Amino acid sequence: MIEPTRIIAIRHGETTWNVDTRIQGQLNIPLNDTGRRQAERMALALRNNPITAIYASDLARACETAQYLGSALGVAVTREEGLRERGFGEFEGKTYAEIETLLPEQALRWRKRDPEFAPPGGESLLTLRGRVVAAAERLAARHPGELIALVGHGGVMDVLYRAATRLDIQAPRTWTLGNAAINRLLWTPEGFTLVGWADTQHLDDEALDDSRLTSAYAGNAVNTQ
Repeated sequence: MIEPTRIIAIRHGETTWNVDTRIQGQLNIPLNDTGRRQAERMALALRNNPITAIYASDLARACETAQYLGSALGVAVTREEGLRERGFGEFEGKTYAEIETLLPEQALRWRKRDPEFAPPGGESLLTLRGRVVAAAERLAARHPGELIALVGHGGVMDVLYRAATRLDIQAPRTWTLGNAAINRLLWTPEGFTLVGWADTQHLDDEALDDSRLTSAYAGNAVNTQ
């Protein structure tokens, strides 16, 4: 019998492009001030969890978010390309409205969640799912009986939620993918199981004031490279 691996899955903190509804894809967009604040609060909320390993997408916004957690726990962050956001090709850098206006036929296939549709130069949902599930299973298999953190993107969180709930890739999304939300899963060789989703209490808790955040991170430089 293999003990299950407990997983905390976290989407990166907010970026300016999130606010602008601009597609980031695999471009390296940093956190904004709100995103850094969210990452601080997430790390403070998880600082007493026995996390033994932290894996993060190698894109800047996810790495920066993960580094806050790593600093709070004293655990190194390992970069993992398999946790990258979906490659959106020609969509990257454009807002949702611009895509609708400039590429209406492609936008329609995107909205309908056509599993085989890939923006020119990008990935299909099928490719994204295969990549993310394979990476998450490989990483979880390294840590039976342990608690690990996976830090990624909205598309990554969506794939993990569907894998854990056995939802079809084309099913309409009815769950949130909040920035810096805490999501919990279990993994065994039989697959993923959902434990808890979209915990954002740490982002709303006024008790996490400036003085506590400052003291928690004093002397812990965050590497955002």
